[in-house]
Amino acid sequence: MNLHEYQGKALLKNFGVAIQEGILANSLDEAVAAYKDLTAQTKSDVVVVKAQIHAGGRGKGGGVKLAKNLDDLKTHAGNILGMMLKTPQTPGGMEGPGKLVKKILVAEDAYAPDFDACKEFYVSILMDREKKCNVIIYSTEGGMDIEAVAENTPHLVHKEYIDPTLGIQAFQTRKVAFNLGLSGKAFKEMTKFIASLYKAFVHSDASLFEINPCLKTGDDRIVAVDCKVVLDDNALYRHQDLEAMRDKDEEDPTEVEATEAGLNFVNLDGNVGCMVNGAGLAMATMDVIKLSGGEPANFLDVGGTADAARVEQAFRIILKDPKVKAILINIFGGIVRCDRVAQGVIDACKNMGNINVPIIVRLQGTNADIAKKMIDESGLDVHSAILLQEAADLVTKVLQD
Repeated sequence: MNLHEYQGKALLKNFGVAIQEGILANSLDEAVAAYKDLTAQTKSDVVVVKAQIHAGGRGKGGGVKLAKNLDDLKTHAGNILGMMLKTPQTPGGMEGPGKLVKKILVAEDAYAPDFDACKEFYVSILMDREKKCNVIIYSTEGGMDIEAVAENTPHLVHKEYIDPTLGIQAFQTRKVAFNLGLSGKAFKEMTKFIASLYKAFVHSDASLFEINPCLKTGDDRIVAVDCKVVLDDNALYRHQDLEAMRDKDEEDPTEVEATEAGLNFVNLDGNVGCMVNGAGLAMATMDVIKLSGGEPANFLDVGGTADAARVEQAFRIILKDPKVKAILINIFGGIVRCDRVAQGVIDACKNMGNINVPIIVRLQGTNADIAKKMIDESGLDVHSAILLQEAADLVTKVLQD
């Protein structure tokens, strides 16, 4: 689950991480009120107006602006609120439709009063699955082009692996600060920053923290100017306060609908929809689709109870994608009998009426032969198969027709 910048900063602040302070605004009037409150606190007329969407690279799309006075604030807030912000990370990139900005963060100017004495770093924490431990990735070259830094100058990107049985150690926080070239007060501030950041990462069951930029100010404070926080969905039951931060408006509406229906669904860019029970079988099915000359349009795991209602809901979700040219249903009848799944497919097709894409159903397991007979005799335009190769050949055939 992704958090907005303002939500991620609130989370970090609860664990003692220094952040760029700001006030959320949902309208121009709220932005003006936030400006007045913030400037009264900071004794500075300068603020930063930041679009709040679930995507990075907002500055490149015009979603981050510096306001030097109230008139600037009104202009930038008015332009950003309601805009379709396009960034390299929004759907379709800079050529895509973008994301609607519904809220902004009016934030303090963390670079004041001595911009030239500031230094931007990059810091992130995530799980390294190969090494089976968390890793802190950091660089002296923070800012909007960190991807180019990693590609062109990988020696400037450092990694610090954390032993899961010991947790982060003091020597590791010092090592990070040393490799970033810090000394004196800034060195001590960075060690505290890293320790607090790691504590927040572990205790919130996060899968990613990305602080970019992590700023050394002119007076040697270390501040999170921006942050990207991704939480592990599987651990949200332990964090109801964090789960309440979910912004469904920022998520794929089809994926939201699938989640509410109890389906494990991920939207992809292909032309063959798939409906499977079991994540491993779903991955194998996507491989089959690729080998058959198609591209998976989705990952969809209906689970062990593929009854008529779930199958119908899955059909409706898949068919919302106009790129889908065929649907492959691949069910292993272990817990659920194949004949019950077949009846679910038949009932769903009849309830939905005209389904104008070919449907291939491959059922294997308990009562698979009965299930195949039921589908073949249903009178519906559904192709049945028992072997995976049969299903693959049918996918190839319908895509070529």
